Amino acid sequence: MDITDIRVRRMTAEGKMKAVVSVTFDNAIVIHDIKVIEGQEKLFIAMPSRKTPEGVFKDIAHPIHAEMRETLQNAILRKYEETLLEQDVTE
Repeated sequence: MDITDIRVRRMTAEGKMKAVVSVTFDNAIVIHDIKVIEGQEKLFIAMPSRKTPEGVFKDIAHPIHAEMRETLQNAILRKYEETLLEQDVTE
């Protein structure tokens, strides 16, 4: 499965959540609402989730293997950084 498109849909300068991203795979399926989060030491992604009646957040979609999660996270963070640079150039 190949990542064929990454769209940074919303960026914020304030708070821990830095962006909301959509990722398309094989030009056939898209996952919306992946978040770019600022952690204590680095940025990471949080997959889309929903709150259960018990108040626990459960992922709606997520990578099964660590390798895919790393590939997905690296691609998203690379696109996020590119978008930041493009934004700085236009301002």
